[in-house]
Amino acid sequence: PGTRSRTPLEGALLAPLFPLSPLLARASVTMARNEEKAMSMLNRWLRVQAGDEDKKEERRPHLATLCETLPDCEKWRRQILKEITKSVGEIQNPGLGEFKIRDLNDAINKLIREKGHWEKRIVELGGPNYARQSSSIVDADGNEVLASRGYRYFGAAKDLPGVRDLFRRSEVAVQKRTRSQMYKCADAAYFGFRDDDDAVLAPLEKAAEDDQVAAAVLEWTERQAKGGGAAEEDEDEEGDGKGFTAHVPVPSTEDIEKAVLEQKKKEMMARYASEELAQSIEQAKEISTSRKRGRE
Repeated sequence: PGTRSRTPLEGALLAPLFPLSPLLARASVTMARNEEKAMSMLNRWLRVQAGDEDKKEERRPHLATLCETLPDCEKWRRQILKEITKSVGEIQNPGLGEFKIRDLNDAINKLIREKGHWEKRIVELGGPNYARQSSSIVDADGNEVLASRGYRYFGAAKDLPGVRDLFRRSEVAVQKRTRSQMYKCADAAYFGFRDDDDAVLAPLEKAAEDDQVAAAVLEWTERQAKGGGAAEEDEDEEGDGKGFTAHVPVPSTEDIEKAVLEQKKKEMMARYASEELAQSIEQAKEISTSRKRGRE
């Protein structure tokens, strides 16, 4: 359905109207419009079978107070949320143009205000408070939406001329304090010299000190009752009278001076004397040491 052939009578009637465009005249006759297709008998019969013939398109009430049932308010609120989501997705495209972006942003703000009216109506009818449950509004990237006096900017609207200037914070240069200015705030209380003057801290310290002394006395009395006091005193006396015991030979000051002198002599001989002179000196030292041993 939807196409039919042109009769000779129709061709004769339409030919004077389209003398310059015979193809257009033929297409206007042979092609059926969508409205004609929708009103065809087959399509009407299918709508009757589905039960959609008597249904009329419902329109959202202009005022939320006109709705008297809670399910209808929930339905209209969901419809507004779908429209907001669709519009926020469209406004992300910066190629729409400045005027289109401004219109979309205005429409989104209008839908948000309308959603607030429906949420108030839901609360009046005994439903949940969505305004209290909802968090801050974010854009498609998850960033919090910029707002100025209740008007929000979404997507590409944030980059429109004049919008960035509304949210640009003036950078104030922070001046560092000088040393003299900092010393003005550092008094005796800053360094803790007046902590003992407080009437609260001294009693607390006294109580803590008494508790520690009582615990130490109790521990000492328990050790005395077990007979461990005499053994501890003996150990203390032994430890005081016992001197330092060296397990390796400790050189005296004279031995250290001799060793240092010999080391310096070797360095001087290695730096200024020849090898033959060094060998002769070593031999003389060996002879002298052997003679000393023989005399002993």
